[in-house]
Amino acid sequence: MAEELHIATTASKADKYEQLIPQIKGLVQGEEDLVANLANIAAALKQTFGFFWVGFYLVKNEELVLGPFQGPIACTRIKRGKGVCGTSWERAETILVPDVDAFPGHIACSSDSKSEIVLPLIKNMEVIGVLDIDSDQLNDFDEIDQKYLEELLSVTGFV
Repeated sequence: MAEELHIATTASKADKYEQLIPQIKGLVQGEEDLVANLANIAAALKQTFGFFWVGFYLVKNEELVLGPFQGPIACTRIKRGKGVCGTSWERAETILVPDVDAFPGHIACSSDSKSEIVLPLIKNMEVIGVLDIDSDQLNDFDEIDQKYLEELLSVTGFV
């Protein structure tokens, strides 16, 4: 696949995901390098939706360590059970946060972040990392994002 996305700019959020997911699947298919694939997934999500921050944290030595991302600089390490990312890792489930200031123990890597969705990357029934997406708008993520982002992780081999 050519390294170019084709997404209708006037499409609904759901339609954008439906156009994007097969393109990402084609982009990562046949590429075995994890970092390369995560970098392209982050870039495709950022390019399509204009999210404030999109990136991955990978489990290394019992911590989440910053991986490929798009957006401003970020926290480098997060402990299990800490913040939204660490909680998603610990629970092995998606966490949707409409207002990060209302999330107990939220780690403010950027004061511009207002809402967040974090999804676990699961391989062989073990969480190996998380996909973290932040918005600079309150209540910017919903069940549509959750559904399609979970689908995206599934078709790219992370569930």
